[in-house]
Amino acid sequence: MTGSRTPSPRPMHRNLPMLLLRARELMMARFRPLLTAQGLTEQQWRIIRALHENGPLEPRQLCTLCTISSPSLAGVLARMEDLGHVTKERFEDDQRRVRVSLTAQSAEIVERMAPLLEAEYRALETQVGAKIVDDLYVAVDALINELAKGEEGEPE
Repeated sequence: MTGSRTPSPRPMHRNLPMLLLRARELMMARFRPLLTAQGLTEQQWRIIRALHENGPLEPRQLCTLCTISSPSLAGVLARMEDLGHVTKERFEDDQRRVRVSLTAQSAEIVERMAPLLEAEYRALETQVGAKIVDDLYVAVDALINELAKGEEGEPE
């Protein structure tokens, strides 16, 4: 028999990491101009937002919350301190540990940005629907929680 065909391989899953990166880029395209207008990079804004929402944090906590590597964070924090966005202070009981805090200048940036960000989120909900946005929050939170269990060595 000529032209015998080998069975087709099983269809591959869609490339979820690539889809998430594409979704992130499309989302950031909405918000990046707001950050740029304030003279902020995405990493700087993630740090400001994390400190605003959580209060003073140690660099290792910022790495986790902001998904920034430790070497990158050191450079970003140094620049942010030079720009007056954050302050760093050593713990009294352990001079090796550092606490990073927002400055009044950064708190003012958050206040200026809040209505602009809210308007952009409302525009997003108008474009794609509030239900899709709500469902996305639920799905992404669930994905993060389940994947984090695997990273922490818990049973999957």
